[in-house]
Amino acid sequence: MAERQQGRPPRAPAAPSSASAPAPGGSPAGEHLDEQVFEEVVTATSELIRIDTTNRGGGDGDERRAAEYIASGLASAGLEPTLLEKARGRTNVVARIEGTNSSAPALLVHGHLDVVPAQAADWSVHPFSGEVRDGVVWGRGAIDMKDADAMVLSLVRAWARAGVRPPRDIVLAFTADEEDSAEFGSDHLVREHADLFEGCTEGISESGAFTFHPGDGRRIYPVAAGERGTAWLRLTARGRAGHGSKVNRDNAVSRLASAVHRIGEHRWPVRLTPTVHAALTRLAELYGHTPPARDASDEEIDALLARIGPAAALVEPTVRNSANPTVLEAGYKVNVIPGTAAAQVDGRMVPGGEEEFHTTLDSLTGPEVHWEFQHREVPLEAPVDAPLFAAMQEALEHHDPGAHVVPYCMSGGTDAKQFSRLGITGYGFTPLKLPEGFDYQALFHGVDERVPVEALHFGVRVLDRVLLAGTSPTASAAPGAGAASTPAGGRSV
Repeated sequence: MAERQQGRPPRAPAAPSSASAPAPGGSPAGEHLDEQVFEEVVTATSELIRIDTTNRGGGDGDERRAAEYIASGLASAGLEPTLLEKARGRTNVVARIEGTNSSAPALLVHGHLDVVPAQAADWSVHPFSGEVRDGVVWGRGAIDMKDADAMVLSLVRAWARAGVRPPRDIVLAFTADEEDSAEFGSDHLVREHADLFEGCTEGISESGAFTFHPGDGRRIYPVAAGERGTAWLRLTARGRAGHGSKVNRDNAVSRLASAVHRIGEHRWPVRLTPTVHAALTRLAELYGHTPPARDASDEEIDALLARIGPAAALVEPTVRNSANPTVLEAGYKVNVIPGTAAAQVDGRMVPGGEEEFHTTLDSLTGPEVHWEFQHREVPLEAPVDAPLFAAMQEALEHHDPGAHVVPYCMSGGTDAKQFSRLGITGYGFTPLKLPEGFDYQALFHGVDERVPVEALHFGVRVLDRVLLAGTSPTASAAPGAGAASTPAGGRSV
C-alpha cells in the first residue's frame, strides 16, 4: 500500500468476467456473491469496532489503525490503496477500481472511520468490544458507520475473488475526522488531493436506505438526496462588570439570556426544497392524501405531517431552518456580574435558506449581542429523478419487494458537503433491512449502538446490485418524486 501524497490511486488489475454481466433487465444477478462475503462483512464490522477511533474534536483523534486495516483488505483484493494524512494518525485511505467502460463518469463511494465518544458505564456491552451476540453486532460505529465501511470492503474482496468489475470506475474513500470539522479528512482530501477523484460525478455514503417502520406494517426506505447546511454559531454579549448586589442595567448575562431565549422560542417558517417536497409528495401518496403544493402554507404542511403519523419524523426536521441553543458560558462567582457572556447555537439551514437564516439571527440577537459562525458548511440537494437514484430504488425493491422508497433530506450533514466542492453530487445510501422496533435513528451517537447481522447481509446484496448496475441517462425517475436541483454548493455531525 502506498503513502505517497501525489497521484491518483492505481486501478485494480482485474480482468472482465462473465460474473459482472447484468441480468435481464439491466441489473446484475449477484450470483458471484459467495458465502465468504457474508461471513467477512460481520467479521470486518466487529474488528473495525474493536479499533477505537474516537474523535473528541479539536484535532483529538487517531484513525491510523483502522485505515491500515482497510488498506490491507483492499490490497488483498488487488488494489493499491493510498494512505494520506494531514496530521500524524489522522489517516485517510483512497483507492480506485477500474470499470469496464473507461468513458463513463466515475462513482465515489465514501465512508468515515472515526466515531463519537462512548461512555462504557452506560452500555450493556463494552462499546469497543465488537461483540456478536444473538445475531447482532454491538459497539460504537456499528451503524455510524463502520458497518458501511465493512460492507464496501467485503464486497470489493468478493468481486476480486470472482473476477468482477463494475461498469464504471469506482473511487473508494475512507476518511478521518467526519465527526468533527473534517479538517483532517475529506476537507484535506478535497483541498490537497483532488486529482484522486478525477472523473467522479456522483457519490454515495451514509444515512440512507435503512428500513423505517411507521408502525402500520409498511416498510419505508428513505434515500438521502439532500442535507441541511451546518451553522454552528457563537454568541457574545458585552456589558459592565460589577458587584452582584448593585443595580446594573448593562448586564451581559441578561442580554445574552434574552437573545438565547428568543432564538430557542423562534418558530421558523416552512421552506420546501425540491427534495423535501418530493418526500412529502411520496408520503402523501403512500397514505392516500393530496400531495402538497410547492408553496403550501405552514398550516397546510403541519396538517399533512400530522396526517402521515410517525412517517412525519423523516421530513419534519427539514421543512424549515432551525437554531437550537446548546452551550452557555458566563460568570465565575455568584456575587460578580461578568463583563462578557457567551453561548453556542447549533443552527441548520435548508438549501436556499441561508439569507433568511442571517437576517433572522440578526433580528433575534439584536444590536447588543454579536453572533458569528464557528463552523459553517453549505446545504446540498441532489436530483431524485437521476439514473443513480432509480438504480438505488430498483435494488432496494428487488431485495425487499415490500419496500417503499422515499427521497429525503438529512437534518444534519456528511462528508458529501466537502466532496461537493469537486462537483460531486452526493446521496445517502447505506442499505440496511431492519426489524420492526429497531430504532435506527436513535442509535446514531446513542447508547448500545448495534446492527443486525442480517441487515449487513442485505446491505451487501443491495450495494452489489447498485454498484454493478448501469446508469443510463434514460433511466426512469422514482415514482412520486419530483426533480431536485443540483448541489447548492460546495457533514452526520
